[in-house]
Amino acid sequence: MQGDNAAEVKKELIYRHIAWLIALRHQLRLARPWEHTEERIKKLYFADVCADYEQAVHNDLSPFLTEAELQSLSTYSNRATQILKNQSQRLQELRNAQLFEDFRHMEFHHLIQTFYEDQGKSERIKNFPFPRQYASTAYWLTLVFCAFVPFGLLEIFSTQMGWMYWIGPAIAGIIIWVFFLMEKIGDYSENPFEGTYNDVPITAIARGIEIDLREMIDDTNIPKPTEAMDGFLM
Repeated sequence: MQGDNAAEVKKELIYRHIAWLIALRHQLRLARPWEHTEERIKKLYFADVCADYEQAVHNDLSPFLTEAELQSLSTYSNRATQILKNQSQRLQELRNAQLFEDFRHMEFHHLIQTFYEDQGKSERIKNFPFPRQYASTAYWLTLVFCAFVPFGLLEIFSTQMGWMYWIGPAIAGIIIWVFFLMEKIGDYSENPFEGTYNDVPITAIARGIEIDLREMIDDTNIPKPTEAMDGFLM
C-alpha cells in the first residue's frame, strides 16, 4: 500500500478497532440482576448512558464507523463481536486485493482471535455471577464471628480499671467494622464492570488506547484523557 490509499486504509482499520473497544465497554456496563444496580454512579454513567443506551452507543460509535455499518450493527445483540467480524472480512478483502502478503494476513487474524478471546474472558466475568454459596457463606460466617467478638473481649477488659474498661465496646465495634468492610470489598470485587466507584476504569483505559492509536496515524481532534471525578476514574 502506498500514498493516500494506505493512510485511509490504516485509519479505517484503527477506527474500527477503537469502535470495538467502545462497543465492548458499553456492553460490559449493562446492568445484571445480581449487581449493585441501586448504587450505580448516576451522574457518571447510569443517567447519561443507560437512560438511552442505544442512542448513547450510536453517538459514541458514529465518529469511527460509517452509517451503513452502524445500521447493520443495530440488529445484533453483541455489537463488539460483529465489529470484529467486519474487521476480519475487511482484512480478507484487502488481502484479495494484494495489499499485503499472507504472513501479515495471518498475523492480523491472529490478533483478531486474541481480541475475541479477551472479549470472551471479560464477558464471562460480566455475565456469570460468583457462586452464591461462597458469597452467602462468607457473609453469614462474618455475622456469627462478629456476634461473638464482644464476648471474646470481656475477659481482656474486665480486668482493666478506669477508662480502659469503657473502651471495650469501642474496640469490639472497630473489629466488627474491619471484618464487615473486608466482606463488602470482596462482594464488590466480584463485579468489576457494573458502573460503581469500585469498578475497573474501562472508560479511561479505552480512551487511553484510543489516544495512542490516533496519535500513531497523526489524526486530528484527538480527545483528552478521561479525568477523575470526585477522585474516581470510570
